Amino acid sequence: MTTQFKNAALAFCMLVLVAAQSVGIAGFALGVSALSATQASAAVVNSISVRGNQRVDADTVRSYVTVEPGKSFSSFDTDESVRALFATGLFSDVRIARQGSTLVVEVKENPVINLVRFEGNDKVKTEILQNVIQSKSLAVFSQERLDSDLDRLRETVRRSGRGGATVSARVDQLENNRVDIVFLINEGSRTKIAEINFVGNNAYGDSRLTEIISHNESNFLSWLKRDDIFDQDRLQADEERLRLFYFNRGYADFRVISAVGDLDVASNSYTITITVDEGERYTFGSIAIDNSLSVVEGESLRRYLQVSEGDTYSARKIERSVVAMTEAISATGFAFAEVTPRGERDFENRRINLTFFVDEGPRTYIERIDIVDNTRTREYVIRREFDISEGDAYNKVMVNKAKTRLERLGFFERVVIQTRPGSSADRVVLLVGVKDKATGEISVGGGYSTTSGPLAEVSLNERNFLGRGQHLRLTGGFGTESQKYQLSFTEPYFLGNRIAAGFDVLRETTESSNTISYDTEKTLGRLRASAPLTENLSLSVNYTIQQEEVTSDAAPNTLSLAAEDARANSPYLTSSFGWGLKYSTIDNLKNPREGVYFKFEQDVAGAGGDAQYVRTTARLTGYYLASEDNDIVLMGAVGAGNIYAYGSDSLRVTDHFFQGGETIRGFAPAGIGPRATQNADGSSSNEALGGTTYFNATTEVQFPIPALPRSYGIR
Repeated sequence: MTTQFKNAALAFCMLVLVAAQSVGIAGFALGVSALSATQASAAVVNSISVRGNQRVDADTVRSYVTVEPGKSFSSFDTDESVRALFATGLFSDVRIARQGSTLVVEVKENPVINLVRFEGNDKVKTEILQNVIQSKSLAVFSQERLDSDLDRLRETVRRSGRGGATVSARVDQLENNRVDIVFLINEGSRTKIAEINFVGNNAYGDSRLTEIISHNESNFLSWLKRDDIFDQDRLQADEERLRLFYFNRGYADFRVISAVGDLDVASNSYTITITVDEGERYTFGSIAIDNSLSVVEGESLRRYLQVSEGDTYSARKIERSVVAMTEAISATGFAFAEVTPRGERDFENRRINLTFFVDEGPRTYIERIDIVDNTRTREYVIRREFDISEGDAYNKVMVNKAKTRLERLGFFERVVIQTRPGSSADRVVLLVGVKDKATGEISVGGGYSTTSGPLAEVSLNERNFLGRGQHLRLTGGFGTESQKYQLSFTEPYFLGNRIAAGFDVLRETTESSNTISYDTEKTLGRLRASAPLTENLSLSVNYTIQQEEVTSDAAPNTLSLAAEDARANSPYLTSSFGWGLKYSTIDNLKNPREGVYFKFEQDVAGAGGDAQYVRTTARLTGYYLASEDNDIVLMGAVGAGNIYAYGSDSLRVTDHFFQGGETIRGFAPAGIGPRATQNADGSSSNEALGGTTYFNATTEVQFPIPALPRSYGIR
């Protein structure tokens, strides 16, 4: 038994020894294999050779290669080098390989662009297309950049109103690795908007909603207004216009479900379909203020509210209330107030109970305000619309107010204000992005008057003169019996303050007609300034100096006594100071539908010159929207004026008020008021004498002409 045990133990030991030797051999083999693999992936070269380059210097190529002679590298390094060389845009192909102790970098250079040419474009000018593309003469050709240019050109031509346009490119190879790029453009016919349809609207008809959006159906005036060009970006903006329209008229749940433009290739026209969900119309319920600030009493803020219980819900009124409350709190010296409105819907009674939460916002400061993308408008013109600046407390309400001001300037197609993190947690950077648009206008108008004959007017108007935000206007009016030339200039921020100051220069000549028997030549100069007192009220002051000369070819005894008196005192110099108040809540100055407009003016002449008088005028106009859907507006206006002389001088007939069709529709110029029935020689006369006092009242019903599209603006 002992011998058998010993033999078994000996056999087991030999088996373990053999197994250990086998493992050792395998481990040795694995180690050799790993070392060999490491040596293969971590090679070393002594030099880098560049081949295939013609224009690009070899050292420039080497600077993008991450492999260094004498140092080990791997396939990862060569891959990174290839990517870096491709990223330069200089090469169409890059290959890297090791040949012995040398790393060979073989490149194929992209061609150089000799010239860029456009063919087939007629309506879209070449200058516009050149500014769109990135491929330029003498630049390096890149297929990727060419593809991007094609997309840009297609979008540009499409935005010009040619949705079916096609754009392609031809690359002509030249000697010395140069190419010509030819963009082939087929503009096609002008794409129209055949129909604009609304789905789901019950409160307002299609014609009323079409007035809200910027797109219009094509008509015979579209070539002038250019409002029948379909644009997807504009359609998205139209969705926001519709939201604001409904939100301000009680429809707090309104939403645009879809807005699409379908192109009919056969007719080359779009059909726009906008599907909406109006929801219910709400009124304001209870109005509460939840104030957690100790710097101001909550009830004292109520006077800044522009919402009242029972009024139709309006997002605009809520926004104005928030702005007014925030500004009032900031005026106390606390700049971190945050006013947040929250509404609770009462679905049964269709009311929204509103609570304004007044809290302390985060103590964040404005580190910097960066202005970008303004190519024409000066930076200071944009900055002055902000009531906050670098170092001030960040307040979102004040930032939104500045954005609204910038949009109202009419200088920009787009205004975007974004916040970026600053250098610390309590600092933010305001990034203000604007896109300038054309602000110059040339207008030509003509007409015919039964008293004055044919009339024409030409005006040049620049609302952002030299990018300084200044307003320059030059006007010339021509008629068979009158001529008028006027130059006006306005600086909206005089001496850095929100005071609009400017001047007017006018030269006007009027010949005798069937209402007056004398000719007049008037030369006028005026300095003026105005400043806002509140959001709706403004104050203006002016100084005017005017010289008027009266002449007549008729014999003295054939003139009326008033006309003879005016000629006898010619020339006549008037020097006057004036002031005025203007109050307006009009919703739209061009096409008012709601609101009140009041204007009061008074001029005192006598600071030198020949005239001594006090002239006062006032006019109050109100608008009421009787039918939103049918766009029926009721207008009522009252006016009055008085002029009286003081001192030893008396009034001349040319100082009188001459009222006509501009006051009450249907009357000829100077058609209202007394007449001279006979001249000094006893012959009959019909000369207008004007008057020293007038009162007028007018009521009107205004509505669009049913047979014409509302986009014409004819009422």
